[in-house]
Amino acid sequence: MSCESGVCVEGMDMQDKNIQMVISFEKYHGTGNDFIMIDGRGPDFQIPDKAEIARLCDRRFGIGGDGLIIIRDSDQYDFKMLYYNADGGEGTLCGNGGRCAVAFCSKLGIIGKTTHFDAIDGLHRATISKSGNIQLEMNDVSDIQTLSDHYELDTGSPHYVKFVDRVENMDVFRLGSEIRNNQQYGKDGINVNFVTETGDGLYVRTYERGVENETWSCGTGVVASAICAAFKSNTDKKSFPVQTRGGKLEVSFVKSGTMKFERIVLSGPAAFVFKGKL
Repeated sequence: MSCESGVCVEGMDMQDKNIQMVISFEKYHGTGNDFIMIDGRGPDFQIPDKAEIARLCDRRFGIGGDGLIIIRDSDQYDFKMLYYNADGGEGTLCGNGGRCAVAFCSKLGIIGKTTHFDAIDGLHRATISKSGNIQLEMNDVSDIQTLSDHYELDTGSPHYVKFVDRVENMDVFRLGSEIRNNQQYGKDGINVNFVTETGDGLYVRTYERGVENETWSCGTGVVASAICAAFKSNTDKKSFPVQTRGGKLEVSFVKSGTMKFERIVLSGPAAFVFKGKL
């Protein structure tokens, strides 16, 4: 196979002699939230520009993904995670992306079963359980805004959380886009979550800025939704199972007072999909 498109999936012959540099990549997903993963350690690696990242994330003309993650060397920790949205712009924290980065770095041999790594919002600790699930520690949350029909908070990324009766019937793309692009949130916008309480758990659907679409799962959105559920009901419950379109996650935390949430952990699978070369 000649790789005129610039992408070759491993196992196919690479016959295009015009390729000047080969970059290996792997594709991972965390409950359907999918990412292109690149090992960018070392001084010679050049980070692609915004247009190139957007092309790589394009599902018709590139590899396809909700975002791209580059692993870099860190002076203090095991690695540094750089996250870029599907539109090519550098993003804020991505919870599912962080879990996928841990799985990727484990496969690369950079880390063992536990790790400390650097992300855009600071230090994170993660553990790989015996079942293979990734348990990612998030930063504390202590500022939850209660508005007329929703909540707003930051869990590494800013989130709008609204509780609804039947989230499965929501037009998440239309409603999420309208809220995300509301002038009050400025050009950066906000991530929008619609949440239904389901017995002991939650069902969450999220419209993500930067992807500009509903994703099958959003880690920071799931965390925001679980925290809002605990805050809204003033419950002593310390964990929530959360269903997303792409699978199940769990959020646990320690509640201190009425609004402060500490030791927040996002747990769930991170799966390898395929690898290839650019």
